[in-house]
Formats: sequence, C-alpha cells, structure tokens
Amino acid sequence: MKSDPSALRDFTVDRRVWLLSGVSIGIGICATGLAVLLLRLIALSTNLFYYHRLSITSVSPASSPLGHWMVVVPVVGGLLVGLMARFGSDKIRGHGIPEAIEAILLHRAKVDPKIALLKPLSAAISIGSGGPFGAEGPIIMTGGAVGSLVAQRLHVTDAERTTLLVAGAAAGMSATFATPVAAILLAVELLLFEWRPRSLVPVALASATAGLLRVYWLGAGPLFQMPSLPPTHSIMFAVGALLLGVLLGLVSAGMSRMMYAFEDLFERLPVHWMWWPAIGGVGIGVGGLFFPRGLGVGYDNIAELLHGNATFGLIVGILVAKSLMWAFSLGSGTSGGVLAPLLMIGGAVGAMAGHLAHATPEVQAFWALIGMGSMLAGSLGVPLTAILFSLEVTHCLPALLPLTLACIASYLVTALLMPRSILTEKLSRRGYHLTREYGVDPLELVIVRELMSPVPAAGPTPGMKVSLPALYIYADGTARAAAEMMAAEGLATLTVVDRRTQQVCGTLSLSDLLRGRIRSVDRENERMRLSDFETPKQARS
Repeated sequence: MKSDPSALRDFTVDRRVWLLSGVSIGIGICATGLAVLLLRLIALSTNLFYYHRLSITSVSPASSPLGHWMVVVPVVGGLLVGLMARFGSDKIRGHGIPEAIEAILLHRAKVDPKIALLKPLSAAISIGSGGPFGAEGPIIMTGGAVGSLVAQRLHVTDAERTTLLVAGAAAGMSATFATPVAAILLAVELLLFEWRPRSLVPVALASATAGLLRVYWLGAGPLFQMPSLPPTHSIMFAVGALLLGVLLGLVSAGMSRMMYAFEDLFERLPVHWMWWPAIGGVGIGVGGLFFPRGLGVGYDNIAELLHGNATFGLIVGILVAKSLMWAFSLGSGTSGGVLAPLLMIGGAVGAMAGHLAHATPEVQAFWALIGMGSMLAGSLGVPLTAILFSLEVTHCLPALLPLTLACIASYLVTALLMPRSILTEKLSRRGYHLTREYGVDPLELVIVRELMSPVPAAGPTPGMKVSLPALYIYADGTARAAAEMMAAEGLATLTVVDRRTQQVCGTLSLSDLLRGRIRSVDRENERMRLSDFETPKQARS
C-alpha cells in the first residue's frame, strides 16, 4: 500500500460528496416540514393551555383570560415534560444543541429514533404551556435526529453520518429563522468540528433547501422588520458598539453562570429529576403573574425592541423577570431552546442603553440589534454566526460594521472569562472535554522529507534499486498522511520512497513524527525578535 499521489491536494473530497449532497437535500425538505410542524404544535399547545380551544393561530399567553390560574399552566406542562423524559427518553431534556454535539462526538452521530418524536412534542408542550424558551434548539435537535436516522439506513462512515446529522440541524434552523447562511456558519462553528468540502457542501445544500421552502410554507424574511437607520459608520457608533459588546460579554457570562447555578440548585433537591420541570414551572407561573409577556417564545417582544418603540417597563421586565424565568426553568431540565431568550435579553440591554442615552427610536432599534447580536456571540461563542444571523433576521445591512465590532468584543470577553460556553458547559459537567478551536493539524504542514531518518530500512541502501515494500510513503507526502498510515497498520516505522526515482530514500519513525509536533509547540511558545532597526552609523560599521 502506498500513498496516493492524488492525496497531495488542497481538499480531501471524493465522489461520495454527490451522494451526501443528494441525501442532504431530502433531509432539508424533511427538516423544514418538521420545523413547520413544531411551530404549529407550539401554537396549538398555547391555544389549548391558555385559551382552551383548538387552533394553530399564533397567540401570546400574555392575553389569556385565565387570570391567576395562569400560575398552574406551566406546572402542568413541566409535569408532562418530566413524565415524557422519565418514561420516554431523558435526551429530550435541555435545549437541544448540547445533545446534538454529544451525539456527534460520543455516539457516532447516532440518535435514538424516539428523539425525533419526543423532542418536538415535549418542546411544544413546554413552550406552549408558557415556557420562556425558543423553538430553535428543539428544531435543531429534531432536524439532526432526522438526518441521523436517514444516515443510519445508509452504508456510510461515522464522518458522513455526522454530516447528514448536521445537515438536518442546519436545515431546521434555516427554516425557523429564515437564516440559511447563519445556519451554515452555526454548523461550522458549533457542530461539524471541521471545515471541509465533504461536509460543508451537503450542509449548505440542506440549509439552502430549507430556506427556499420556508418562503412557501412560512413566508419570506426578514423575520423582524427594522426602521430605516441613520448612517452608522461614524466613530461614535463604532466606539459605542465596542463598549456595548464588552458589556454584553459580561452579561453573557453572568447569564450562563446564573442558569447553571439554578441547575446546581435542582441537583441538590431531594426529589427525582422527573419532578424538576414541574418545579421549574412554578417559577414560570409566578414570574408570569408579574410579567405576562415573559411567557412563551416572545418573538413579539423582540420585534418591539427592534422597532425602537419598546417601553421602559418592557425592557426592565425582560431584563429582570424574563431572565430569571428562563434561567430557573431551563436549570430544571425542561425542554426548550436558548436562542430566542438570549436574543431578547441582549436586545433589551441594547435598548436600555438607547433609552439612557435618550436616543431616537431608530437609534434605539439599532442598539437593540447590536445587543442582540453581541449576546448571541458571547453566550454561544459563535461570533461569525451572530453577525450573519443578526443581519439575516433583520436585513439591516448598514449595521454590519458596528455589529462586527460588538460581536467580536463580546466573544473576546467571554473567551477570556469563561472556560466553557453556555452550550459546552453541560458536556463538561458530564465529564467530556471539548475544544472549540479549529486549526490545521501541525503534521499536515510538515513534509516527510524533512523528518525522515537516513537510517536504511531492512538493509537497502538509500538510492539502491530494490523491490519496494508493501507499505511505504513518498518523501513529498505529509507527515499527517504517514501518521495515519502507521496508526492504521500498527507500524512503528515506515519506509520512505522518492517519488521521482521510485527508490528507497529513508525511514520514518514515531520519534521522527514527534519532532514534527515539536515545531508547532515552538511556534506557539518561543518568543524572539527576528530583526532590529539599525542606525546608519551602525550599518556602516
């Protein structure tokens, strides 16, 4: 077995990408249908719980005629979710994205078929009964489950199964928010753990398919309309965006810690976890008495913030009541997403800044958008997704530059302060380490010729015409290709052959490969000055 000359190329992709792309388009269609179904189920549940009628018309729980009986509704919803998790599958607990990551990294991208049914149903009950969550997390998990189920019926590798799972997840997000590009970036920044054509192309096709079908089934974007903004390319807006981004980074860290503090509190309760969502429902119900608009998804609140006409009472209610309701109930382990609440809270922080600065409604809407994107970038650790997502849900292109500054500032603050994001912290608590940094394998940047040892292999003198062994690597191959071959075949040394002369030219050992790794360590840690400025007199001497 020898290294394939065709492997010396920029990208590792083969014809199987056509198969994955075709399957991904079908998954995108299915995921869009499930997204529509879940949104309809949430509307149906809301009508049943708060208005006692059969209807799929989108309504807010805040206008319910139940009065003080509204306190009981989230408790009933939490009890149903707890029962479904206890006797169905405990994987429906939580906000969906960590569960998708866990399936990818730890379970060979294999999802239990029950998840595809129970996750959207539990999310519809949880949100429809007043849970202050978004639908995007459950839809991402449900779309991913569909992609995994399809992949499990095909003869594919683990990597290809992961691609199809992520394709379903991206399609679900694209269908929910009309953000096909942001959904692709979310897949790259959070789920794929790679940037390769073999996975990016199928995921992009699934997301684009969902974005196209959404226009016919749910309407075209933008999801939130914004007023016309004044020119935002001035230094004042840039500095203000940076400062707001730093503030939102601190808020993001605080929200994550508060939510997991409530989760720790529930862990110490002397009752089975099946009852925790019902207890979390008590917090939702009590919060809903004081701030009814904190119940449910609350897209109408986000729309009001981005119109620039949010009242001071609404802003304070979101910052205090909504934040506590969301953190307490999500800490109880119920089913629901985090994106919509985080967008709302971040938008409220930005709107508050606009209020305090006595800004016009248009400028207040601008700061709400900056806060919304910064919150997403900081809390989830996905700055590029946050920038594109904020633009796609509003079509507000003039905000691009300050939005970029704010999202990067928020991302930097949370990267420095928080060892984990709000998504990966859950995996860490289960004993799994997850790095979010992408980089080219250092061995991919080192050529075998630079590491090989001059010691002959099995007696042939270098340069001598001999029959080649069954396994060898070309001298111009990458050290990574050699490492993979040695690992696959269980070899401690590998013969190196010159591609031009087809003669043995050396050997490569495991210790040689380690020298290739040392280069990357030195590159990261060795500090030196490569040149100094010289005065003309010093140069002449």
